[in-house]
Amino acid sequence: MKPRFFSYFFSQLSKQVTLKKWTSEVEPIETEASKQLENLCSLGPNVIHGHIAVMPDVHCGVGATVGTVIPTKNVIIPSAVGVDIGCGMCAVKTSLKLNDIKLDSLEKIRNTIERVIPVGFLGVDANQFKKLNLLEENNKIWQSKLQNDFQKILKFSEIGPNKLKKSQIDKIEFSNHITHLGSLGTGNHFIEICTDETSDKNIWIMLHSGSRGVGNAIGRTFIEIAKEDMFQAYGQLPCDKDLAYLRKGTKYFDHYWFAVKWAQRFAALNREIMMERIIKTLNDSKLLPNFNTNLIAVNCHHNYVELEKHFNEEIYITRKGAVSAKQGEYGIIPGSMGAKSYIVKGKGNQESYCSCSHGAGRRMSRTKAKKSFKIEDLIEQTKGVECRKDKDVIDEIPQAYKDIDKVMESQKDLVEVVHVLKQILCVKG
Repeated sequence: MKPRFFSYFFSQLSKQVTLKKWTSEVEPIETEASKQLENLCSLGPNVIHGHIAVMPDVHCGVGATVGTVIPTKNVIIPSAVGVDIGCGMCAVKTSLKLNDIKLDSLEKIRNTIERVIPVGFLGVDANQFKKLNLLEENNKIWQSKLQNDFQKILKFSEIGPNKLKKSQIDKIEFSNHITHLGSLGTGNHFIEICTDETSDKNIWIMLHSGSRGVGNAIGRTFIEIAKEDMFQAYGQLPCDKDLAYLRKGTKYFDHYWFAVKWAQRFAALNREIMMERIIKTLNDSKLLPNFNTNLIAVNCHHNYVELEKHFNEEIYITRKGAVSAKQGEYGIIPGSMGAKSYIVKGKGNQESYCSCSHGAGRRMSRTKAKKSFKIEDLIEQTKGVECRKDKDVIDEIPQAYKDIDKVMESQKDLVEVVHVLKQILCVKG
């Protein structure tokens, strides 16, 4: 089957950089996102190594569009990776069936999860973790798996001549890191209990979060460093200054590569810790029969950069709102909190750099969603889902997102569907 895309040239300056798009069922792309794609192409073939792959959930981001796969040879664009470094999904299939859950207990189950998983902008004093006696556990995990390389990042201020400023290191050192392990982000981050499409309606636990405060600090620090370094080297910045990049062979590049890989490990571990705590808490709660989760487990990034081999060359692949979909590789594509989500296996489509979408993708901004919908709309669109239904989550209303079925139809040649999930409970960040 031929890839479902078309490519075209934007301008004389960028005529060698093409877009390959998997957006057949979700056209048109919003004007702002199209402009960002044009800006990406304008970086030219010396920066973009090959074509840019555009996923069906594409929408406006900071610098680069969300839902984009960006190949580079000798540079990395920190803002394309973003500030939620390593953000991604985790899901496990449990031995529970829908019949094992009393639907009138869903609110108690949600409250139980919310008590053990801190959400949102958790403060440095970590009061909730202290109440839960989890700080000691976090410290042990930190010391055994993350501390040594974090200390190396803090020594970037001692390595010259391209050493980081003390103020830049301070932002990273004094961000939330130990206290953010095992916590959920804000906005579109969530924890869900879902049923699958089988006759027994197997129960799944799924969550979405990233590298939290420390990843944000690393991302913001190196976005600014890229702007400073590029201006010093070339005397100018790209047409969108947020597309400033770091050049391979420089200390700044090496520093960023080390730090971003560490943040991606933090993010994956954060999801793993949350999942383990949710499973233990639910098993201990007596609200559900005892269950196991040694069936299917998936933990995947969708905001990250990796060195991969494509078209017989090693290149840096930045997936900004995209999931790795190598042949047979499991991935997760969530819809909105009132729609379906998908457990998928990759088809290894080379033209997409073995990638697929990371979700439904927003069709309107958070600001527009808040202006367009009321609490009554949220209640109606999340009918049958135990979740918050207040003004603070209106920007996450299902109709603020694209139709997940159309998104999936647009990428049939990228993934095969393994399971279709429908949430019955959602904890929002």
